Amino acid sequence: MTLTIAPRVRALVLLLLAAACALLAAAGPASAHAAVTGSDPGQGAVVDKAPARISLTFSEQVAMSDDSLRVLDPEGKRVDTGKPSNVSGTTYAVPLHSGLPDGTYTVAYQVVSADSHPVAGAYTFSIGAPSKTSVSVSGQSADDGVVGWLYGFGRYVSYAGFIVMAGGAAFVLACWRRGSGVRPVQRFVVSGWVALTAATLALLLLRGSFTGSGKVADVFDLSLLGQVLQTKTGAALVSRLLLLAAAALFIAVLFGAYDKREDAQEKRDLTFGLSIGGVVVAAGLAASWAMSEHASVGLQAGIAMPVDVLHLLAVAAWLGGLGSLLVALYRAPADTPVDRPAVRRFSQIAFGSVLTLIATGTYQSWRQLGSWSAFTDTRYGQLLLAKIGLVVVMVGVAWISRRWTGRLAETAPVEAVAVREKERVGAGAEPAGDVATTDAGDGDAPATAHSDTDTDTDTDTDTDTDTDEHPGSERAAQLARQQAARDAARQKRMRDADPNRFGLRRSVLAEAGIAVVLLAVTTVLTQTEPGRTEQEAKAASSSSASASSGTGASGALTLNMPFDTGGEDGKGIVTVDLDPARVGDNEMHVFVERPNGRAFDIPEVKVEFTLKAKDIGPLPVVPDHIATGHWSANGVQIPMAGDWQVDVTVRTSDIDEVTVSKNAQIG
Repeated sequence: MTLTIAPRVRALVLLLLAAACALLAAAGPASAHAAVTGSDPGQGAVVDKAPARISLTFSEQVAMSDDSLRVLDPEGKRVDTGKPSNVSGTTYAVPLHSGLPDGTYTVAYQVVSADSHPVAGAYTFSIGAPSKTSVSVSGQSADDGVVGWLYGFGRYVSYAGFIVMAGGAAFVLACWRRGSGVRPVQRFVVSGWVALTAATLALLLLRGSFTGSGKVADVFDLSLLGQVLQTKTGAALVSRLLLLAAAALFIAVLFGAYDKREDAQEKRDLTFGLSIGGVVVAAGLAASWAMSEHASVGLQAGIAMPVDVLHLLAVAAWLGGLGSLLVALYRAPADTPVDRPAVRRFSQIAFGSVLTLIATGTYQSWRQLGSWSAFTDTRYGQLLLAKIGLVVVMVGVAWISRRWTGRLAETAPVEAVAVREKERVGAGAEPAGDVATTDAGDGDAPATAHSDTDTDTDTDTDTDTDTDEHPGSERAAQLARQQAARDAARQKRMRDADPNRFGLRRSVLAEAGIAVVLLAVTTVLTQTEPGRTEQEAKAASSSSASASSGTGASGALTLNMPFDTGGEDGKGIVTVDLDPARVGDNEMHVFVERPNGRAFDIPEVKVEFTLKAKDIGPLPVVPDHIATGHWSANGVQIPMAGDWQVDVTVRTSDIDEVTVSKNAQIG
């Protein structure tokens, strides 16, 4: 029976871990936390003379390397000279070769935002006139690939390791004050320390490639490692490793000298000292995240970092303590079960942690979102809603666990069962038939239906064989297996003697499963651009685009053209909106309405642009149908300024079609 539950537990844990990994894999590369809000020359611009330099303006300060800004000619050769430099505020520039020929040039950038996340992208501009280019402008981020996936998984493991180590140690120190039976929890806490240490080392090695080329071969490049150590993130990872050395000493004392103390006064004094030291080390480890990620930049950073530390400590106390309780409920020896006071103390700690999480989480949400609309309009807000939903579900399951705790029987009935079991074993009252049944059901050892007498008879029959090979060895092994099966079955019966305790184990297991997925969502959330930053970047980009179009063009263009195809329902008005109506990329919307102003659908709409003065065109555009009477197209390229003829072909049936035209000054 002992192993009947264990495989189920392992299967559930593996299933939840697989779900968490799938969530991490589906999350894609980390979103950019700094955005380009302006450039000179602008995206898609056509300039008469070759510029002396190109400049990019970001929504926040960024870190740059020698290759952060690259300018490539139509053949893919670099034409930038020197290193990128900060010219003013958040604007960075790189000089170009003089006398560049006409054609389309690609600007590629790869920087690191102030909160440690890589930002990459590309755009084009043209000198004289647009031309073909062999350079891709997909702007693939360096964190999109194997290294990016490994880095994201390493972050997940580091968070999980910290929660297990800090929360498990707090559980032992504040809740489970028994000297014996703590060995499974000790292994749990030590595994957290090992996971956090290994993940930190891995992140330190992966960091250079993650923010650079994204190549696996660069992971062990010592020059990149040296550059990482000079960054804020590198300093945070090194600090974390140093604090983990102190954490190792704390764990050694907690499960060594502290566990062996018998004198009550000495144990109280040591508990006080370990509590102070443990809080200091745990807070320092939590600060290694706060000082290098979201909390360290943006609004009220001086307040946000301590709040973030408190938030992480509350998460560790709740989820790490929950994991320790689960291990204790399933793996602690039956003669030292988790008693009611221990569970009640943890319930109080968990309740305080939840209140702390609500307070700190509310502040963090306000700081990172800035508006109610960001909950639904940004990816950060959507993930935050998912996290809040998981927390609510988890609190509901915790309430069920609290009810089981309130009904949990004292340890006396279990201890009575233990005494009876020991008396039965001492008196030899354990029937072999019971062992056979238990073995067959639990799978702890091969089932046997023979009585002890039958076994002795069988053994005597094979005396010659045993004597010739290993006398008594097979018999001893068989007896050892049977004894192990009896012990395991007895311990299982003792643990399950109280149905309330059994119910508590199941509800805590459900809580732990939700916690695994919650941690995965939280990890993705820390890699996602905050909603406030995303909205501010969009506003800045829109403002920059409006200013650019206002200084060199006519702004948004609207053309209204009546049409009549001659067939049934063949009359109407087609409206073409071109925004910002300048050289380069434009967004186009086409609306078709009846004479009374009511929108209606037609089989086909096509648009063509022709610049007759330069013999350019017609340039065809086939917009996509969006809604009733509404078509749209993005990235409509206008190669140069001039008096353009806009032709719109409207087809109202299989045979009824007409083309209407208007001229407009664009760019």
